[in-house]
Amino acid sequence: MPIRPLRRSRASSRALFGIGFRPERRVLISELISQLEVYLDNDAVSEVYRAYLFAAEAHEGQTRISGEPYIYHPLAVAQLLAEKQLDSKSISAAILHDIIEDTPTAKEQIATEFGEDIALLVDGVSKITQIEFESKEHAEAENIRKMLLAMSQDIRVILIKLADRLHNMRTLESLPVEKQKRIARQTLEIFAAIANRLGVHSWNRELEDISFQTIYPKRYDALAKALRRREGHRRSGMKKLRAVMETHLKEGDVNARVFGREKNIFSIYRKMQRKRMSFEEIQDIYGFRIIVNNTDDCYRVLGRIHGLYKPIPGRVKDYIAIPKANGYQSLHTTVFGAFGESLEVQIRTEEMNRIAEAGIAAHWVYKSDDITGKQSQAQARQWLLDLLDTQKQVANPSEFLEHLKVDLFPDEVYVFTPKGDIKKFPRGATALDFAYAIHSDVGNRCVGARFNQQLVPLHTRLRNGDHVEVTTSRSALPTPSWLSYATTSKARTAIRGNLKTQRRKDSVRLGKKLLDRAVKSLGTTPRRVSPTRRQQLLQTLHLEEWDELLVDIGLGKRLPLICARQLVYGPQGTSEGEEFELQSMAIEGVEGMMVSYGKCCRPIPGDTIAGFLTTGRGIVVHILDCNNIASFKNQPEKWLPLHWAEKVSGQYAVSLKVHVENRPGVFARLATVVAEQNSNILGVSVVEREGLDQTISFIIEVSDRKHLAQIMRGLRPVKGVIRLFRAKG
Repeated sequence: MPIRPLRRSRASSRALFGIGFRPERRVLISELISQLEVYLDNDAVSEVYRAYLFAAEAHEGQTRISGEPYIYHPLAVAQLLAEKQLDSKSISAAILHDIIEDTPTAKEQIATEFGEDIALLVDGVSKITQIEFESKEHAEAENIRKMLLAMSQDIRVILIKLADRLHNMRTLESLPVEKQKRIARQTLEIFAAIANRLGVHSWNRELEDISFQTIYPKRYDALAKALRRREGHRRSGMKKLRAVMETHLKEGDVNARVFGREKNIFSIYRKMQRKRMSFEEIQDIYGFRIIVNNTDDCYRVLGRIHGLYKPIPGRVKDYIAIPKANGYQSLHTTVFGAFGESLEVQIRTEEMNRIAEAGIAAHWVYKSDDITGKQSQAQARQWLLDLLDTQKQVANPSEFLEHLKVDLFPDEVYVFTPKGDIKKFPRGATALDFAYAIHSDVGNRCVGARFNQQLVPLHTRLRNGDHVEVTTSRSALPTPSWLSYATTSKARTAIRGNLKTQRRKDSVRLGKKLLDRAVKSLGTTPRRVSPTRRQQLLQTLHLEEWDELLVDIGLGKRLPLICARQLVYGPQGTSEGEEFELQSMAIEGVEGMMVSYGKCCRPIPGDTIAGFLTTGRGIVVHILDCNNIASFKNQPEKWLPLHWAEKVSGQYAVSLKVHVENRPGVFARLATVVAEQNSNILGVSVVEREGLDQTISFIIEVSDRKHLAQIMRGLRPVKGVIRLFRAKG
């Protein structure tokens, strides 16, 4: 049907760019139909054509910023999916994918015309436009959440979205330069990574290269020129190597096809950045891909290649026995080639090669019932479900995007459970990540791990082939420090969720303690306060639950004495002739996250102390003569009298300064004394003074002042110690 191009109802922007994008040829409906007739039946092709007529009418009068009629964009998206031979519903949804977002057409109308499946696909791809968001980042996060949720129901949503993004990237030059770069960064961080995660490597490579070219045009051009120069030098050598391999394989009665392969420009750049190498130092830009008939032939070819060229130790990878998370299977080996350089060889079957290029689209479950396809679908869906489970627990959109990006770059490590099952983790994952991968309860209660029967701390990184076992304890709980070495989004989300729960429980407990103490200081007891008074106070403060008030008090957001006055005397909160003395509160060392200790003076049991209510942190304990206390004297209502309980638990950090002669071995002797006194060094720094002597600052753990005095008595006789004292701010 003819399309009459009219301007869209938005002002077109004039593009200022200097990037050499390739001109994108318009896709005609006749070309798309010819493509579809190769693998779809007549009814399916007719359905696609009907979707085209519907979309053409809906988009009539609309143009892209480039000025071309809008309908050519959905047709190009549909053609990208047709190249992967997706089903007719995916192609129809691709043609209709901008209908809901850019025209008055509703989802219900699409469902009536084309069925619920296509309507759900179109809705899954559409952005959320009817809601006002706090920021662009918030809107981006919510739209990606919506897309991922739709993906979990039907994985075709992301294939349509990736094709849409790929065509948008191919035609990016019509936009202003800053917008080009913003879209390219999002594409590189999210969409190219999703394409890689789902194994659609042909799209992944193109999305990466266009994004790189857009963000860093000069770097792209420099690498492209260097690549062309090197290709000219290597072409004849690569042909000879290919001929030698083909002959050698024929002699071994192996039916194989040998192809040359080349890294894409962005992957070369990424390797240069990651390993801090120059372009000349990158040896595996060129390689070979060998395609055989079956899996047995893959291993036979590996043996023949190793017989022809020497393999480099540690560079043989078997992704057939242990496929990647996106279903990728292949044998990789790096050999020392005939021309004195290392050369990567990939060996795979025809089916493996098809999956390597098209990923999850290669064995689409809606057109195929093969077991491999179902396994890949299940893997992709499980990844999505884990990701969605993570996002349900994350309210902050930037935090959600952080988790997503971590999950999208899984340079993988494979380890074994005690039962012999294989678990995959991103490189850099730790024993703590392993524990949370088993189960959240295992992670929350873990205290250590065994790697290959050896005890290791939780921050130990996983390595390929490790046999990992987790040690748990009922009394164990996550600590904030765990977030510094947990890497997987599942572990980080579970830890944050548990810490929030802990924080709330600790806040309620501390808030109750502070309020009860303040009520007693007014000459009454909490039991004498009637439920009616409690309800009146909640109404006055616009709170729904009593625990909300206790949380606010525990977090330092409300002053306990003011709340106690309002509770005892009513909303006015005063009484004539009121006299009271605020009772001192005992610090036992097990108060949880809402009692912390000032790093300026580092109080320990035995010190005379006071507390300061800090918003969001609860009580911060200081030594009474701490220098920083003076700055808070204008806020007496936030100060609390504190004392140490008779029995105090835990280890406390304390600062020591040791002025010593600058002589060999003095630090080692000091550290030995600290260890002999059952203490642990948490931190150390050294300040040299004129080369003759130096001051060593220690932060060590002690149980109380007696323990500290014992350590100091052990340090003073050490040869070379000039002066020793405790630092209090």
